[in-house]
Amino acid sequence: MKRSGRPSRGRYGRRNHQQNPLSGPCSSGERYTTGAAQSLGHGDEESPSTSSSSTGDPSVPDLPGFYYDPEKKRYFRLLPGHNNCNPLTKESIRHKEMESKRLQLLEEEDKQKKIARVGFNASSFLRKSQLGFLNTTSYCRLAHELRVSCMERKKVQIQSSDPSALASDRFNLILADTNSERLFTVNDVKIGGSKYGIINLRGLKTPTLEVHMHENLYFTNRKVNSMCWASLNHSDSHILLCLLGLAETPGCVTLLPASLFVSSHPGTDRPGMLCSFRIPGAWSCAWCVNFQANNCFSTGLSRRVLLTDVVTGHRQSYGTNSDVLAQQFAVVTPLLFNGCRSGEIFAIDLRSPTQGKGWKATRLFHDSAVTSVKLLQKEQCLMASDMAGKIKLWDLRTTKCIREYEGHVNEYAYLPLHVHEEEGLLVAVGQDCYTRIWSLHDAQLLRTIPSPYPTSKADIPSVAFSSRLGGSRGAPGLLMAVRQDLYCFSYS
Repeated sequence: MKRSGRPSRGRYGRRNHQQNPLSGPCSSGERYTTGAAQSLGHGDEESPSTSSSSTGDPSVPDLPGFYYDPEKKRYFRLLPGHNNCNPLTKESIRHKEMESKRLQLLEEEDKQKKIARVGFNASSFLRKSQLGFLNTTSYCRLAHELRVSCMERKKVQIQSSDPSALASDRFNLILADTNSERLFTVNDVKIGGSKYGIINLRGLKTPTLEVHMHENLYFTNRKVNSMCWASLNHSDSHILLCLLGLAETPGCVTLLPASLFVSSHPGTDRPGMLCSFRIPGAWSCAWCVNFQANNCFSTGLSRRVLLTDVVTGHRQSYGTNSDVLAQQFAVVTPLLFNGCRSGEIFAIDLRSPTQGKGWKATRLFHDSAVTSVKLLQKEQCLMASDMAGKIKLWDLRTTKCIREYEGHVNEYAYLPLHVHEEEGLLVAVGQDCYTRIWSLHDAQLLRTIPSPYPTSKADIPSVAFSSRLGGSRGAPGLLMAVRQDLYCFSYS
């Protein structure tokens, strides 16, 4: 019996096909040149992985499952997991591109290649002001916008009674007081937990830029969710802290006297007592400066807002539909503005009873969780940011968004806003560790400042801006705290 001339089938009846080079096994070090990849890109089968390319050059084709490196001019296989000794993944590619961009911006910063807005000129501003075309307020605002573009980074020398701690403790949060004379700091200690301190900014003068850190032996192993300055005995006499619970230790709200930090504010009263309130699960806090609710603070909890009188201990509770992540009291009107995880922003009328239905005075809506709310001076507009990277300016009279500030980056982090109306500036640090400064007037992005360190979730800078750093005679500038370092971006 003759055998058929057709090719034989495998054990399970499958025909033998020549293996496609692109779909075969490839180690992390295997690579293809551009020409070879183009010739191999017409196989019968394609890898189900998506393609990735760091360049937008149309002459370089996208190959599924491969990444083209423009420096080496080669293709590399994208690996889905981390089982290899040198995996090439989309995450590592993205991180490499971001780091390259950061280093390029830092190089431009060092070379002072800072470009002001088109049409911005100091001499023209002065001439228009002299001719009466610009009033004093507009002239000062435009001058600040122009000078912000030319700020230079300088490292601040911090003096402390424990120099070894400065080399190991990492800055977590910083918060300037009303007059920008002091800087309250939360530092992560190397052995675990947190340490508090106050930096006296009165010595922050060029060219030395030396400040002194006043520390206290008060430690806590709990995370600080939120904090603000509180005026109990006098202006900014205390710091209000929301502490997250840990294991069997419930969360609480602490009222910490600034006088506990020796010589941090000469001429004040004697060291006061630390007050702690059993308020577990507080996401946010705010101190009331309205005379109709004197000596009171608010805390945003899960699905409710709690108003507490420090002197009498009396509490008022307002039920909500979502976690309250941001709060601020109005000064003129008895209102408390709240930002929620659901994206809702609402105001509580402090004169209304807690059980009634009319205590929500205003309602606004974002598409993502609101992380910061800032009320402008005339209390007719409110600035809010969310976890979708949106920053919006709302008109409280019409409840409509009148301006958006583009460029902010946030996906999940609790990031504050810094609004400075006198200088006409908006400052915010993104999840990508870039500090951005916008014109409050027209939402123009004025400056993007890269972090001195590589982008990391643990190294998001904390900043403070003022036109008078160190007090009434201080110079304007931006303070940036990251890792163990404090930087000053000043201008005259």
